[in-house]
Amino acid sequence: MAEKLFSDPDGTEEEILAATYRALTEHGYTGLTIQRIGETFEKSPSLIYHHYDDKDDVVLACLAFMLDAFEESVVGKEVERPREELERFVAWVTDATASAEQEEFVSLLTELRSQAAHDAAYRRHFTRSDRVFERYLETVIEAGVEQGVFRECEPAAVAATVVTLLAGVMLRQSTTDDDVWLADVGEELDHYLTQRVYR
Repeated sequence: MAEKLFSDPDGTEEEILAATYRALTEHGYTGLTIQRIGETFEKSPSLIYHHYDDKDDVVLACLAFMLDAFEESVVGKEVERPREELERFVAWVTDATASAEQEEFVSLLTELRSQAAHDAAYRRHFTRSDRVFERYLETVIEAGVEQGVFRECEPAAVAATVVTLLAGVMLRQSTTDDDVWLADVGEELDHYLTQRVYR
């Protein structure tokens, strides 16, 4: 989780990003200002302007830092248990018993993703983000096919389908008052994977 990622920042820039994440979780994107980031930053707030031009510059850097950390954690890693990895990835979004911290993180990502509708920089970030997660799932699915635990399929198409569905789940979770639909969606996604991917 992001809290763990930002728990031990290395150097001033990472400290700024950690402060940005804390301010985002407290105030959301619309309530975020450089001043509020400065209030959670243990050094002089003027250092923020030394490294970043404005609020969006530092928020995008924060998003990129989190995405880079995920990408670095999976690139080149051998996939030993493809089904477990795929199920864990799906469950992170479809689990109805998610922690308050996880729900807060999902809501924050949804709020930030909405900026991409009218801001090219956010659009570029979330385009890259989708591609990173799709490549990760492609690797997992390809490993499962090679190990004989997954059916022959089109890994890129399956990965794109899963990422798109999970993005929709995150949007609905963050913008509606109930989750009575979540178990059904998780079950239907499992049916899809059973028919399309799992042996």
